[in-house]
Amino acid sequence: MYANERKISMLEEMIEEAESMDATGTGITGGDPLCVMDRTVEAIKMLKDRFGKDHHIHLYTSVVDREKTRALAEAGLDEIRFHPPMSQWETMSFAEISDIVKETTLDVGMEVPAIPGNKDKLERLVTAASEAGVKFINVNEFEFSESNWNMMEGIGFRVKDDLSSAVAGSEEMTIELMKKNPECPIHFCSSTFKDGVQLRKRLIRRANVISKKYDVVTEDGTILKGVVYADDLDKAAADLASLRVPNDLMFIDRERKRIEVASWRLKKVSKKLPYFSYIIEEYPTFDRMEVERIPLPHK
Repeated sequence: MYANERKISMLEEMIEEAESMDATGTGITGGDPLCVMDRTVEAIKMLKDRFGKDHHIHLYTSVVDREKTRALAEAGLDEIRFHPPMSQWETMSFAEISDIVKETTLDVGMEVPAIPGNKDKLERLVTAASEAGVKFINVNEFEFSESNWNMMEGIGFRVKDDLSSAVAGSEEMTIELMKKNPECPIHFCSSTFKDGVQLRKRLIRRANVISKKYDVVTEDGTILKGVVYADDLDKAAADLASLRVPNDLMFIDRERKRIEVASWRLKKVSKKLPYFSYIIEEYPTFDRMEVERIPLPHK
């Protein structure tokens, strides 16, 4: 199981991750959450118990099951998004989806990719979903990923420009679909929006919660800090203190065998230190992945 980028072994760690970003909602995905109903129901109840009824929970599934859906609603789920694989687009039961819309308090929607070359299939799916009474249909811009790139190119897909991983033609196909079916509640989610807005805002939210006094949160949600590496961390901390670096602007990270320092102070004193020092930029995620490292001059 993962909570954001954090690999977890128990649902209590899910709560910790939510607290670390002051989350106002949760999205549950998979695999398929309906294949592990007990764990999914427990997670929903735990989130509602900890954060209250206004903590919005939505869930993605390819399983259309009235009984399981009712159980999820009773546990506290607010919204369900059906995302059937394309092989099921023309065979899935929209009558059952219509019953779920009528029988539960859930916001019921659908989420599918816009795959070029499948315009007619997508239009039939969107029309049937709209007639079944779904509240929204999210159509995602189709994308390349590192793991599927060769396969996608082999099929004949191409990126739409040099700055994007989106597939050429996906956006145009969706816009045409929206214009042709104005009565359908279609929402287009572009590759740019997903990465540049949704992910960025999540990073900023977490960075603002977990950042220390000596951290600098960038406009992209990453964290800038100075780091000093030394064999004797206590001596290095004493050396920093002798250069008038306050205790509240540094921290001995024994796990990573380094001292974290306010970047603006380390820039001023690094030349007087006999240690390798850097300004680093890292994600505020649980794994704190480093994205850039700038060496500073030292003795």
